Amino acid sequence: MTSPGELERTLRENLRGEVDFGAAARALATMDASNYRRVPVGVARPRDADDVAAALRICAEAGVPVVPRGGGTSIAGQATGVGVVLDLTRHMNALVSLDPAARTAVVEPGLVLDRLREAARPHGLTFGPDPSTHSRCTLGGMIGNNACGAHSVAWGTTADNVAELAVTAYGGASYRLGAGWAGAPAGLRELVAQNLAVLRTGMAGGFSRRISGYGGLDALLPERGVEVARAFCGSEGTLGVVTEAVVRLVEAPRAPALAVLGYADESAAADAAAGLLGFGPLTVEGMAADLVGPAAGLPRGGGWLFAEMRDEGAARSLVRAADAVDSVVVTDPAGQRALWRIREDAAGTATRMPGGGMAWPGWEDCAVPPARLGAYLREFRALLAQHGLRGTPYGHFGEGCVHVRIDFDLVSAAGITRFRAFSADLADLVVSHGGSLSGEHGDGQARAELLPRMYGAEVIRLFGAYKDVWDPAGGMNPGMLVRPARLDENLRFEVLPPTPFAGEVARCVGVAKCRSTDAAGPQVMCPSYRVTGEERHSTRGRARLLHEMLAGEIVTDGWRSPEVAEALDLCLACKGCLGDCPVGVDMASYKAEFLHRHWAGRIRPLSHYTLGGLPAWLRLIAALRLARVANAAGRRLPVPGLTRERPLPPLAGEPFTRWWRRTFGAAAAPSGPVHPGPPPGPHPGPHAGSPPGPHLAAASPGVTLWPDTFTEYLSPQTGQAAVKVLRAAGLAVSLPPKGACCGLTYLSTGRLDRARTVLRRTLDAVEDVRGPVTVLEPSCAAALRTDLPALLPDDPRAQRLAAAVRTFAETLEEYAPHWRPPRLDRPAVGQTHCHQHAVLGDAADRRLRERAGLGGELSGGCCGLAGNFGFEPGHHEVSVACAEEQLLPALRAAPPGAAVLADGFSCRTQITQLAGLPDGSRARHLAELLAEVL
Repeated sequence: MTSPGELERTLRENLRGEVDFGAAARALATMDASNYRRVPVGVARPRDADDVAAALRICAEAGVPVVPRGGGTSIAGQATGVGVVLDLTRHMNALVSLDPAARTAVVEPGLVLDRLREAARPHGLTFGPDPSTHSRCTLGGMIGNNACGAHSVAWGTTADNVAELAVTAYGGASYRLGAGWAGAPAGLRELVAQNLAVLRTGMAGGFSRRISGYGGLDALLPERGVEVARAFCGSEGTLGVVTEAVVRLVEAPRAPALAVLGYADESAAADAAAGLLGFGPLTVEGMAADLVGPAAGLPRGGGWLFAEMRDEGAARSLVRAADAVDSVVVTDPAGQRALWRIREDAAGTATRMPGGGMAWPGWEDCAVPPARLGAYLREFRALLAQHGLRGTPYGHFGEGCVHVRIDFDLVSAAGITRFRAFSADLADLVVSHGGSLSGEHGDGQARAELLPRMYGAEVIRLFGAYKDVWDPAGGMNPGMLVRPARLDENLRFEVLPPTPFAGEVARCVGVAKCRSTDAAGPQVMCPSYRVTGEERHSTRGRARLLHEMLAGEIVTDGWRSPEVAEALDLCLACKGCLGDCPVGVDMASYKAEFLHRHWAGRIRPLSHYTLGGLPAWLRLIAALRLARVANAAGRRLPVPGLTRERPLPPLAGEPFTRWWRRTFGAAAAPSGPVHPGPPPGPHPGPHAGSPPGPHLAAASPGVTLWPDTFTEYLSPQTGQAAVKVLRAAGLAVSLPPKGACCGLTYLSTGRLDRARTVLRRTLDAVEDVRGPVTVLEPSCAAALRTDLPALLPDDPRAQRLAAAVRTFAETLEEYAPHWRPPRLDRPAVGQTHCHQHAVLGDAADRRLRERAGLGGELSGGCCGLAGNFGFEPGHHEVSVACAEEQLLPALRAAPPGAAVLADGFSCRTQITQLAGLPDGSRARHLAELLAEVL
């Protein structure tokens, strides 16, 4: 038996791509987007088909299994394995060619679907199948699962859109598959000839979403044209590795329209879906109120069908013929995207139960003939209730395919027993309706054990013989489809300790939205992955490493793990994942907890003391009135623990609160308890441009302006501008007592004990502060709103202060609703702060900008400085690359005279240092822009 070390050496000697049998690489490949976990021997990243052949030959000689892996978004466990994982995304991700005239493309297996669609779009073409994971799933993975997506009503499954496949089998033999027997492995033609009756009867009665097992095997029948490539699709990596594919493209509709039909409930929508197919829809998707909630833009009803049509006329014809309670036709592309986003995020949002619990995949995509869908869903809901389970069905109603995540208990013995019993009952229910256990995602380990209930013994025997023709040694992804593992083995939860942190880490279900590299739209997650392309730098990758750290099988150093520390080092703590991840993974908080434990009892990196203790250092410098000396020293001398590649922002000569006392004197004293309170009644307030006057009337609504560290010592002009605007809006402004700090810098460096001490001191200081509390720095506002109550859950003052926090725009909207801001009437460019995007929301800011005549959209992404991140050694290159992803290109493309807007001090600093703005131009907080024209 070849040892792992010998196998690794042999692979390294024979492959041009990377071979990694280290703990981190193995940990990253233990899971996909399913409930399952299997530990691989190692990971290889082949550069080309020759590398794939060499790897398959070497592994076969060593008797080690192989698992091909694309985006790792498989829901049934088929992208996990105990042998060598072939990561086909790193190098084999090219669009080899695209022929618009023939409407075909040649692709490598690691190519992400959206990259193909982007290349085809200028030619008016697209690839028909479009799973909701289109921004990160790969063509190879789609072929392996025979993926479908929303538009299969019009364009079919992946198998319907594949013309040829280049495949390498275990042992290294290569095949070119198409239609006809040419290129097929020896013995396949004979196997089909011997089993014609089984293929014609045992697999009869199929429908478009029969994906389970080797569901396309009847494509080898002579009357079906002997489509060998088609039969290979859906084999889940159990037959061989696709190294290249010729796929068919379809004409994309030029101006599709979305008809949204409201029905009384889910069952009524399901009953109506099949009746819409005669109108030629591109898709018919269904969902119910328990998934979408009070989402804007939906017509009346308790269940909805989303029917996309080729044009507005067809959509309106469909609406007139449909027996719906209510309806709306959406032609605006942005409006359509907003509605489709509800559907695309459903795999994650359905994972979160209303009470805060989690639901899991496992029975994610059963399908029945569309005419049976209403009856099936009613019985399915009853079956859930019978087993005491909850789930929220949704999915491809036009093809009878239902997605659902269920609140299984996959930890306790009793819960796993119930999971197994429910699985058997549901399989029988699906079969009773003539359905397929999988309608899209494949069976993997989740359902393969139950395939005999669907197909019967003869077909299952044929499946085994088919596998053996391709893979007589059984080395390709064993345990899947034939001779499968039990559906209740290898559950990923069983290795975790019963701790709250482990529960948080397990929240990541692997849907991998964090692996998307789309630059359009407001998404922030995950900036370091977008730069490096490394799985370990994605939110999912970091969650997987933490999972394995807690399991202790691969990552064995616990909280001192260098593998986890290295992966988290490039986490910007931007909190983008908290807002963008469909299940709300909060990697910034996980990183803080890890750093807290990782450095417990040890001397920390210098940056944790210099940057982590920034409020204390700046307070000392201000007290000694040494700002000018500190600025001079910072320009000439290196600061311990900080990178030398980036200049330090200068300290202000006069802190904000000193200016405040000099300007307003006793007006700084606040009074009254801190509480959010309801927004005050209508208050006319002065018009824009009215002078604030030295003192406002006592009846003016009062706000407390929070002097965060950045506003206080680095950007007091922002605070001064905010005071001017708030007072112009008729609000009485006060400041909290000295010593109020949100603890942000201590949080970001994992000094949680120090953060708690600082926050308790803050609560003591602000106990008598009047609400609302206006915080100008988005990261500080986010820390007070979310991290404060999380760190001090037993202190009721923490929740009160968190509820009192308002952004600058929220304060004006809630407490000065009749104030008219001054008109700037110019375009604005810049960036929404990542913490505002993820935690606070920017709806009030958008409305305020619109009222002030600031046009245009701010860019998404992260500026890359991210507080301490961009100043720490080793981060400069990534920091700059993050800025180049969206922010800097947006600034370069800005029209003349555009206002550069960035509410975060880090964002403004990054812009100052990298953007090369014209002399006299700088990035400003929204308060500064408004104050300048008052």
